Amino acid sequence: MGKMKKLLGGARIDPKPVTATTSVTELIDGAFQAYNGARLREAVQLFTRRMLEDDVTIGVSVSGALTPAGLGMSCLIPLVEAGFIDWVISTGANLYHDTHYGIGLSMHRGRPDLDDVALREDGVVRIYDIVFDYHVLLDTDAFYRKVIASPEFQREMGTAEFHHLVGRVVAERQRVLGLTRKSFLASCWEHGVPVYTSSPGDSSIGMNVAALALSGGKLRLDVALDVNETAAIVLGAKRSGGKSAVLILGGGSPKNFLLQTEPQVQEVLGIEEKGHDFFIQFTDARVDTGGLSGATPSEAVSWGKVDPDRLPDTVVCYCDSTIALPLLTAYALANRKPRTCRRLYDRRGELMRQLTREYEAASAGKRS
Repeated sequence: MGKMKKLLGGARIDPKPVTATTSVTELIDGAFQAYNGARLREAVQLFTRRMLEDDVTIGVSVSGALTPAGLGMSCLIPLVEAGFIDWVISTGANLYHDTHYGIGLSMHRGRPDLDDVALREDGVVRIYDIVFDYHVLLDTDAFYRKVIASPEFQREMGTAEFHHLVGRVVAERQRVLGLTRKSFLASCWEHGVPVYTSSPGDSSIGMNVAALALSGGKLRLDVALDVNETAAIVLGAKRSGGKSAVLILGGGSPKNFLLQTEPQVQEVLGIEEKGHDFFIQFTDARVDTGGLSGATPSEAVSWGKVDPDRLPDTVVCYCDSTIALPLLTAYALANRKPRTCRRLYDRRGELMRQLTREYEAASAGKRS
């Protein structure tokens, strides 16, 4: 056939048959050859082979109703325990529903075609094909109101500290109930993984904080501190000689909060930086609607969110996170040894001081 054409340089498609003994690794490496199967293969290989190097700090954004579907227990907790997640941005809803499991409440498989009027009359709540008793909400609300009414919560704090304190209480409740590895929040508390929420008022947790404020509660969640702490985490990763990676599950506000760390450093604080080094997103959002959820890593380059030199280290897979995340978790755990937990929660003060020093130096340079 003569000399191979340059654009035919990819591996030849010639997979082995899938058998009864095919492992997850063999399935993904062998059978996921094209289309979004190939993007999923590229994503899990990038995560496992590159992002899990010791010098890479990994931030994960969690949107969509993942914890009600049990993905906190099946995937996120094992990733935290293995040191594969360093910091988190989540919707408040995912953290609220995660708490159900940590305090001994249950959710059940259902169907998406159930009669919602009948469900309401019977006191049953539905999240697509997940169903649970209305009292699960009431009991979780009561748990949060009792927790945040305690003295240690009667002050202003960022959401990382708030979730750390709640995670400790949930971990203790798990212990008393004889439960293990049920709550993602409790696992993050145990391993020093800071958990932020991009919109604290947009969940039942925030609703209960607001309710207690009506009766004199002093808890106030400091969103400005969250913006700066998350930026400090990313800057700290770079200044230590390492790299910053983002794993985006879904889109929405958590995606933007995770990515805006670089514009906060560069655009707002005036500190010289280039963007995140690795980018993986699992999404079902279209690009052409102009929404942030579907925005590509290439578009993110124009904002300074992603280092333009690192675009080859980015993957977008158009796939439901409930399919992609279990496969990524299984592949990573099978092919990579656990990393030492960075315990970034414990380093927030140090990282903020570094950010402040660089901001002050950049500001002084502009004035001179």
